[in-house]
Amino acid sequence: MRDAITEIAIVPVGNVDRPLLEYLTLTLPEKFAAACVVRPIGFDIDDSYHATRQQHHSTRLLAKLRGLGGKRRKILGITDFDLFIPIFTFVFGEAEVGGCAALMSTHRLRQEFYGLPEDRELLFLRAEKEAVHELGHTRGLAHCRSFDCVMRFSNSVEQVDLKPFSFCPLCEARLHKRTGSNGCLNKYEENKLEEVHA
Repeated sequence: MRDAITEIAIVPVGNVDRPLLEYLTLTLPEKFAAACVVRPIGFDIDDSYHATRQQHHSTRLLAKLRGLGGKRRKILGITDFDLFIPIFTFVFGEAEVGGCAALMSTHRLRQEFYGLPEDRELLFLRAEKEAVHELGHTRGLAHCRSFDCVMRFSNSVEQVDLKPFSFCPLCEARLHKRTGSNGCLNKYEENKLEEVHA
């Protein structure tokens, strides 16, 4: 099978809620047909911290995670730190498109960040969507314009809430095409779907 992955390693970056990590190990395998395990691996994160912004530079953390991956292993770093890249005020996550590493933050997925009561169920659902989104990038998927696709770009938590957990038919077909599994669309069907999403 082309580009098949055998493992998704979830790496906590800093202190991360263990039940959330365990929840993701149960929900991610069905999306990517790969085993999912938590692998606590410590590394220095001090050089990613920006004191003025009081945030961590996600690209620097991603570079550290990259070294832990491999051809058949994807790395998903999960942190509660607030993340940024210089051109954005914040990011929910970052990933290498077609690479082995992804990173996501739960910081702005928490209701408490917005001055609201804690809602762990909602946090877990939001985290699942963002984990699938970032891992989708590592499988070669770009942002999607379809409203019914988990690969749609979100720049607010409200937009995270509105998107589904699943890939649209076009992104699903592209995902299968990369893994060489059954169920991918032929070129005509793929062109038709691209017209709909244009």
